[in-house]
Amino acid sequence: MTKKIFVTGGIGFIGSHTIVELQNAGYDVITVDDLSNSNIKILDQIEKITGKKPEFEQFDLADSAKTDDFFKRNNDIAAIIHFAASKAVGESVKIPLHYYWNNLVSTMNILKCQLKYHIPNLVYSSSCTVYGQPDHLPVTEQTPRKDAESPYGNTKRISEDFLNDSIKAYPGLKAIALRYFNPIGAHPSSLIGELPVGVPQNLIPYVTQTAAGLRDELKVYGDDYNTPDGSPVRDYIYVVDLAKAHVVAINRLLEGKNKSDYEIFNLGTGKGSSVLEIINAFKKATGVKLKYEIVGRRAGDIEKIWADTSKANNELGWKAETGLEETLLSAWNWQKHLEENK
Repeated sequence: MTKKIFVTGGIGFIGSHTIVELQNAGYDVITVDDLSNSNIKILDQIEKITGKKPEFEQFDLADSAKTDDFFKRNNDIAAIIHFAASKAVGESVKIPLHYYWNNLVSTMNILKCQLKYHIPNLVYSSSCTVYGQPDHLPVTEQTPRKDAESPYGNTKRISEDFLNDSIKAYPGLKAIALRYFNPIGAHPSSLIGELPVGVPQNLIPYVTQTAAGLRDELKVYGDDYNTPDGSPVRDYIYVVDLAKAHVVAINRLLEGKNKSDYEIFNLGTGKGSSVLEIINAFKKATGVKLKYEIVGRRAGDIEKIWADTSKANNELGWKAETGLEETLLSAWNWQKHLEENK
């Protein structure tokens, strides 16, 4: 019997790529998305890639009544992957209450329904922002969490606490929290990729939109950080590599291979790249030179971070395999696909 996986926020960037990998692995998928930062057409693109369209419902998971009704009607769910969240660091500083409501209430509603409807397995979409600006690099899963630099990061930190406390209190619940570093790129088919609504809040879609002439120039937030070239450093991971880690995590829970009821894994490449290095790598990969301007630092940003991925490599048997230039080329091919299909 095929197992059904419930994916929240599955029309979004990481969610859509993960649905592709889940369906390719033989799972049935049902997804809920409120389409606040995603496009319904992605469902058709997933079908083109995999030959199968996932079940879909549109509503806000912060609505407890609708979430409960959904679980009541779908009593055959084997596991949940929880992506649904507002996700932009800079935006969260400007509208923190929206982030706390959207990201925390939805997580609480899902946990309550897990208990009520006896669905033990959850993979949670966490973030390296829970580490704040770490004292030592690279960060391991044992690196102390710090006060978050942004409301977004704080919602991830608090949601992890929800998971940890709930698992201690309610026997039978199991969860894996995957702490992502910076997911970028697009599916090799160029049929799905990062598709922000309005002005991009993340670096790579702003890069590709600038390269395509949709934006006048790219803004580099700060050149006075303590990094090799002064611009912020992040660990950029190919979204398809990241998506595959979710299938591994689901398999681990369903097969009972988890070592404890609550596990945490860093997902990154283990290498940091600065914003200026990204600009140069993009030119090398695509032949397109970007116009950019260096401006002041952005509220909520940290200076530098990258992952120690040895735990995920050794315990999950997973590692990021795709290089930076190949990843950036995939993002550019996705942008060109969007322009050609307007």
